[in-house]
Amino acid sequence: MSGFSDIAKQAMMQPQESLLEVKSKKNKLYIGIPKEISFQENRVPLTPLSVALLVNNGHDVLLESNAGQAANFSDKDYADQGGLIIYDTKKVYEADIIIKIAPPTMQEIEMMKPGQLLISTLQMATLKAESIQALMAKKITALSFEHLRDEGNILTVVRAMSEIVGATSILIAAEYLSNVFEGKGLMLGGITGVPPTEIVILGAGTVGEYAARTAISLGAEVKVFDPSIYKLRRLQNNIGSRVFTSVVQPIVLEKAITTCDVAIGALRAEDGRSPCIISETTVSKMKRDSVIIDVSIDQGGCFETSEVTNHTHPVFRKYDVIHYCVPNIASRVARTATYALTNIFAPILLDIGDHGGIKNVIWEKSGVRNAVYIYQGQLTNKHIGDRFSIPCKDLDLLIVSHR
Repeated sequence: MSGFSDIAKQAMMQPQESLLEVKSKKNKLYIGIPKEISFQENRVPLTPLSVALLVNNGHDVLLESNAGQAANFSDKDYADQGGLIIYDTKKVYEADIIIKIAPPTMQEIEMMKPGQLLISTLQMATLKAESIQALMAKKITALSFEHLRDEGNILTVVRAMSEIVGATSILIAAEYLSNVFEGKGLMLGGITGVPPTEIVILGAGTVGEYAARTAISLGAEVKVFDPSIYKLRRLQNNIGSRVFTSVVQPIVLEKAITTCDVAIGALRAEDGRSPCIISETTVSKMKRDSVIIDVSIDQGGCFETSEVTNHTHPVFRKYDVIHYCVPNIASRVARTATYALTNIFAPILLDIGDHGGIKNVIWEKSGVRNAVYIYQGQLTNKHIGDRFSIPCKDLDLLIVSHR
């Protein structure tokens, strides 16, 4: 028996020894998380437990004081898990890696140091050439997290945020149908003997699917429109229950929109503007006190009457229809959104440490490579290059030449 335990001990020891070897190859990371200054951005990229995971792996995480406050994570929560709380914004920007939610403003880029790694959103709609040029001048390597892909080639952050936004849009609709928000006084869904509310969803992508799922579970009658039969079929299969689906046919669509209680706009464009498929005339025929939630407003919106609103003044009325057109709906549920983001970012940061730097991670992981738009000061995103007439380099060739 003792012979067996010796063998077992050896077997147990081996992985630990090899782990120690791996640890010695590691690259210590200095990660900075500044407090968001962009309007009503309540999310934070890492939760305290993810900070603990990074610290336990030998990395330093610097957080600007109150960075997580809007998502209800206090400085103490982070400090207890080994995060370093910094009161001077400039000091945070001295880290080797800056990870944040909103794209950096010009004043934030000024604080960045040459050769840093930046992970943030890109937000093509509001992107300015001067920001790109300022990042290039500092030889920054920049990743836009909305272009990160997972092992299944899914846009992982976009997917996570779309799930949140889809489900939340229905809960917002329920609020604005109630008397509390001067709505019609309807309960979203139905009860015995009372017909259910009707919800029309434009778009059968992830937002549309999660909106439909939530609305059906609350008992509403749901109709989903999308130009793509493939997307409609996928939504039908994913939801499991039969739901009314239709390709975009103007007469059928107009009838559905003018008789429904809630219309959700969730049509996305691959790049550029979302298709505006509901005219002002159709909106003017909608039922009084019905609710429009235009999730695609960050790309221009699906309804001709849509105009951007914010979390402070989220709605306006036009033709007696309540319009909710807030671009960053995920910030309403910032804590949930932060949990979703941290699950994506923490493994990437650990990979950067384990692989001895971002260069090796880009080389080995196509999903991360897809998110790079500036590499060591060279623009590598063709869309941005074409838009601002900035010369663009091939990322694969740049990595090979730097190896």
